[in-house]
Amino acid sequence: MRKSVLQNAPISDIISRMGHGDGLCLGDAGLPVPSETRRIDLAVRRNLPKMLDVAQTIGEELQIESVLIADELLEQQPAYHQSVLALIKDIETAQGTRIDVRSVPHVDFKKATASCKAIVRTGECTPFANVIFYAGVAF
Repeated sequence: MRKSVLQNAPISDIISRMGHGDGLCLGDAGLPVPSETRRIDLAVRRNLPKMLDVAQTIGEELQIESVLIADELLEQQPAYHQSVLALIKDIETAQGTRIDVRSVPHVDFKKATASCKAIVRTGECTPFANVIFYAGVAF
């Protein structure tokens, strides 16, 4: 059995295959998944699991260089946006490197998901609670 925090085999497999600049999306329960993008569905019920819990775990496993979020997260969910930024700051501290945070309109965010290695669907029911983590290098 693995000793690392991340125990989900499909997510672990995706992360182990990611290279510099590859994206992994964490989505709320309503984020559409393009047909060409792998879906890893974790949703059990409304708000289980929470996107931030999954993001924290992935942040402990994946070297993250940058993050993409939707403008609407800041505009319509400012408190949740602050929680996302706080988590990113924690990941930055733990990995010892800066993480660039960018935002785009939600329509462009959805287009960006098509190039991700996978979309991890959570049970999160907060509108626009989606992030794309882009892999960095750990050396």
